[in-house]
Amino acid sequence: MSDISSSDLAVIESQLKGKTLRIYWYLLRSPSSRVGVREIQRSLGFSSPSVASHHLEKLLSLGLIEKSMTGEYFLVQEVKVGLLRFFTRLGRFLVPRYLFYSLWLSTMFVIYLTLYWPSGCIHNIAAIIFGSIASFILWFETVRLWRAKPF
Repeated sequence: MSDISSSDLAVIESQLKGKTLRIYWYLLRSPSSRVGVREIQRSLGFSSPSVASHHLEKLLSLGLIEKSMTGEYFLVQEVKVGLLRFFTRLGRFLVPRYLFYSLWLSTMFVIYLTLYWPSGCIHNIAAIIFGSIASFILWFETVRLWRAKPF
């Protein structure tokens, strides 16, 4: 995979939207597999194979995918632009980066509550307030990103 210049990233970001982004996301979820136009059309619920073909050609012209001799498409370049910046690959899955922070902070908060059972101490009250607010914000952002994913 080659390095991409910032001007190329700007072009990719401007083109990687809507159905094109949905196809790219689909290919990111299974980077080792090769897919055909009809598989994309059926999987993503496009009205016709020509819609899928048009968006695959856009990805091909951006250099993000390649086409095999048998007419199947496969991922060759992974870029982090737009909404994709906030996701990370976890095996086959793309998950919001905030998920790791949410889990870490929530775990630490539960451990704190377990070890230092809340008393009327001002330090405990402050820790509970800040811990619960921070956990809520991180989980809110995680869920918001999860809902914003292309499909």
